[in-house]
Amino acid sequence: MPRTPRIPSELKARPFSLAEAREAGLTLAALRGRAWRRLGRELYCWEGVREDAWLRLVAWKELLPGEAVFSGATAAWLHGLDLDPIHPVQIVLPSSTGIRSRSGLTVRRGELAPHETVTVRKLRVTSLNWTLSDVCLRYPAVEALIALDMAIRARLTSTESLSQYAKANSGRPGVRHLRALAGVAAAAESPMETRLRWLLIQAQLPRPEVQVNLHDANGRFVGRADLYYPSARLVLEYDGGKHRERLMEDDRRQNLLVNAGFHMLRFTAADIYGRPDVVQAQVRGALVAPNTRNLNGASAGLAPQTRNWGRLAER
Repeated sequence: MPRTPRIPSELKARPFSLAEAREAGLTLAALRGRAWRRLGRELYCWEGVREDAWLRLVAWKELLPGEAVFSGATAAWLHGLDLDPIHPVQIVLPSSTGIRSRSGLTVRRGELAPHETVTVRKLRVTSLNWTLSDVCLRYPAVEALIALDMAIRARLTSTESLSQYAKANSGRPGVRHLRALAGVAAAAESPMETRLRWLLIQAQLPRPEVQVNLHDANGRFVGRADLYYPSARLVLEYDGGKHRERLMEDDRRQNLLVNAGFHMLRFTAADIYGRPDVVQAQVRGALVAPNTRNLNGASAGLAPQTRNWGRLAER
């Protein structure tokens, strides 16, 4: 029978370094057993420990030099945004340090001014604006826009603040992308709503309003729209899992909106990922329709909001 591995109690609660393992009496060969998970070079945890991003970042801090600053998606998570902070952990180090990227860790070189770093629960992190411009540089445009929308939704920043930062830091890597995306960022309620809005922007359709309270002719509140085109009284909704779980409530809400004279299109993740051209065509058709019919006895035209944002995806 295989021997039961020895699990030192002090190593059961959190990730630990190779040096800590050796102090507890474990060898490198023992750490290759099934009882242990390798998280990165010289970083391990007991297989019974649930994944905890915060504990892993604290463990990395102990392994890294004092000049290390968490950056990218790691910094975004520490600022409160729902990005993946540990696959991999991302840091910035001065050019003079010899540490390189390794399993579980991405190292970038750069010199950060004192005002470009902050401390979050004793961890050094790039400032929010620096972090967002870094995300805009290194991630696809739609993923970066999701991060900007999250930050605005959480009231950590605003489109005006992002634009001012971009103007003041022209020439810094990522700022050109930040400036372009800040112009279309909004307080979206979910990443999928951002993806839906991005599809419309890419199709050069008018930009919809985001998270709009809607009222009937008597001023009574009838619902809140994920995305809304006031010129066509067109409501766009993303149907995720939470919608299916409260189908009756959604049906009642839809009935109120329709009875109040609003028009609705609802899309799922399968539509957004699998049939983006159909989504774009349906929205375009719904926006054109008011020009050929009367709504509440009056003709409704389109506001001239269309701009060419197609090149953003290429950056």
